[in-house]
Amino acid sequence: MTQRIISHIAIYLLSVVMIIFGIYHIQRPHNMLAFVPADLPGGITWVYVVGAALILAAIAFIFNKFVKITAYLVALLLIVFVVAIHLPTYNNAGDPDIRQTALIDILQDLAIAAFALHIAGSADRHGMKY
Repeated sequence: MTQRIISHIAIYLLSVVMIIFGIYHIQRPHNMLAFVPADLPGGITWVYVVGAALILAAIAFIFNKFVKITAYLVALLLIVFVVAIHLPTYNNAGDPDIRQTALIDILQDLAIAAFALHIAGSADRHGMKY
């Protein structure tokens, strides 16, 4: 029972962070636009899409609906960020500070993706709904 409560608290904390970050995407899209690859059509639209996706995923976690598929999709989104945004930034950075920030972003997104995969993998055992 205690493990179940701790798991839910962890998921709620993740959800709060995702909501805050999603709101930031929507309120300050131009600050996030620098992270959208220049060759990706749509530009700022992707910032809004990601913001909405983060908020919707957090809502799914909070209300315990579609948890497993949502967690897999969050993990996939974060892994795409690592491959498409953070790794190229890390590899192409001339400035050591930018390179360090990209490495931190890589590790951060991989850690959250791992947590999302854990949520997906243990959803059945903790009473979470698909």
